[in-house]
Amino acid sequence: MALRVDFPGHSIWRANRSDGRLGDWVATLRDPSQGVDPTVIASDADRLRELLIIERGLAIGSGDGL
Repeated sequence: MALRVDFPGHSIWRANRSDGRLGDWVATLRDPSQGVDPTVIASDADRLRELLIIERGLAIGSGDGL
């Protein structure tokens, strides 16, 4: 999964819904240099990527992930 390769400072997984289907995308922070929030949740992988880029930026102090 590209997200796991691109964001090794997080554990990335899919939550299970109450009906057993796959739910939201979740990233749990493992490396504090890669984010500030312990858990980031998004409804799809693209949005999770966007949020993790923001997280990375916040961790380095720029706020934009660059």
